[in-house]
Amino acid sequence: MIPQGSSIKVTLQFIGMAFAWGASFLFMKVALDGMTWGQVAWARILIGALTMGIIVLFMRERLPRDLKLWGHLTVAGLTGVAVPFLLWAWAEQHISSALASIFNGITPITTALMVTFAFHVEKLTRNQIYGILIGLVGVFVIISPWNGDLLGASLWGQLAAILATVCYGFTSGYLRKFVTPRGISAPMVAFGQVGTAAVLMLVLSPVLVPGPLALNGWIVLSMLALGIFGTGIAFLWNINVMRAWGPTRNSTVTYLTPIIGVALGVLILGETLSWNEPVGAAIAIIGILVMRQRSLLRRPR
Repeated sequence: MIPQGSSIKVTLQFIGMAFAWGASFLFMKVALDGMTWGQVAWARILIGALTMGIIVLFMRERLPRDLKLWGHLTVAGLTGVAVPFLLWAWAEQHISSALASIFNGITPITTALMVTFAFHVEKLTRNQIYGILIGLVGVFVIISPWNGDLLGASLWGQLAAILATVCYGFTSGYLRKFVTPRGISAPMVAFGQVGTAAVLMLVLSPVLVPGPLALNGWIVLSMLALGIFGTGIAFLWNINVMRAWGPTRNSTVTYLTPIIGVALGVLILGETLSWNEPVGAAIAIIGILVMRQRSLLRRPR
């Protein structure tokens, strides 16, 4: 999972990102007890943007003046933050936090497809093609259409989770092609991505903010953790790791997030899993391992 020669700093950021994003599904589920799905996504993104703004200010980063670059960051903020975070919050109304974290584990598959076919920044090997096909079988097992809930809320929640991972894959390829080659610092890329998403959330405030609101200590703490770590600091780590390892290797953080998400959902929230969910997740992980078989076997001279 961790490439040879990786610095300790990058590796620790990779692990921290896994814990921050793995726990985010728990935090969203807790927050939904007293907030609407729109409020959860809205507050998460604004807290994350404020966190990144403080980091950028502390590091004395200068805002880029290139309007074209800001256009690319706006696209990345829309597809990598605003849309998927809204989708995750909506999905967790209908599926467990454990299942949401399992679906997040297919991100390497959607990333490989997007960076190859949408942006042509990487090429699929034969093993990667086999791995993607195996991974899709795993997704099919997780959804389990034979259960007869083809039009139920649970299915729509699962489809929303899958679409969120497609957004992540698209954004990884987009950043790799249009943003990271410009040499912009990682804090500024993360701030630009989350900050533009926050502006969009402010514009949509009349739509997202109204609704019942019943806060307590756990909900407030969950939202702070979700915004500060899951949306702010973790995005900075994500940019650093992606620059060091590339988008496909970086997306393997989702090997760890399902394990963390499932463990927290079961131990803290008392959630249960059907047999098909861990089985499908295992098949998907096998597919991801097959995708990466060539890179795992290759060694530098």
